[in-house]
Amino acid sequence: MNVTPEEVPVIAKYLGMEEADFIENCTRLNANRTGLSIIDKPNGECLYLEGLNVCRIQAVKPHQCSGFPNVWNFPGWREKCEAIEV
Repeated sequence: MNVTPEEVPVIAKYLGMEEADFIENCTRLNANRTGLSIIDKPNGECLYLEGLNVCRIQAVKPHQCSGFPNVWNFPGWREKCEAIEV
């Protein structure tokens, strides 16, 4: 999930982290090398997904997340998340 430069300080502050620590420990360079993405857990879930439907950063979630699962999703997403399609 992509994170914009404007979202990085907001999420870092929400998590009580320095921006540099958030970038180093919680993000990776995205596939087309044009920005950052939040890293996935080893099983492919979002780093901030807890259980089937709890986002640890819901209050400051990246804009891209707001489109899930209606605008975008991934194969098998229903097994990993109880997001509701509208």
